[in-house]
Parts: sequence; structure tokens; C-alpha cells
Amino acid sequence: QVQLVESGGGLVQAGGSLRLSCAASGRTFSSRAMGWFRQAPGKEREFVAAISWSGGDTYYADSVKVRFTISRDNAKNTVFLQLNSLKPEDTAVYYCAAHGLLWAVPGMTKNDYDYWGQGTQVTVSS
Repeated sequence: QVQLVESGGGLVQAGGSLRLSCAASGRTFSSRAMGWFRQAPGKEREFVAAISWSGGDTYYADSVKVRFTISRDNAKNTVFLQLNSLKPEDTAVYYCAAHGLLWAVPGMTKNDYDYWGQGTQVTVSS
């Protein structure tokens, strides 16, 4: 089992930055790909970014490429999402997720991930 707790969300002006963290419990964190998703009011939860279990490979949605950076620290069981050049359309609840399979290639769909955090709110004002 993997338990995930996100932090770092908040209210920021357009053009600002935030750093989200996701702390994981359990012994399998370093063996799992991790992802970040977001869900805006009235919209489906969508893929934002993913990182391989080693941290060597990263994947991004086109809408956040260049502006967001995913990283991980396996020694600290933590995955991060750096959000730069934020836009009002980035406003959403951001969720951290752990892949359902060990050693798997990161996925970009919700069904690839079995473990989810409670989410952290990011609000970008114009």
C-alpha cells in the first residue's frame, strides 16, 4: 500500500510560481512511477506530468510543457512539481498518484495509477 499526501498549493498571481510536494509512505515508492493530475471545477481530471521510478524519464502534457517540472527524491519518498509562469487556466486541485505496478513505465491516464492523494488547491488570479 502507498499513502500520498500533497502540500504546497495556494493562491498566486498570474506569472507566479509554486512548488508542490507529495510525500509517500510505504517501501515501494522508489519502485513506482509517479504522476501529477489536476481537476478544475466541472472538468475531468487530466494528466499533468509523470516521472519514471528512477527519475530518469519525465513526461508532460502539452499545456504545461516548459512551464512545469516534475522531479523526485527517492531517499525522501517525495515527488515534486514545480509550477512556473502560472496562468489562470492552471487553477485546479492537483493530485499526486502512484503507479499501480512496480517498475512500470509512467502512464498518462488515470487508470495507470492505483494510489491517490487527497489533492492540493492551486488558484491563479489574473
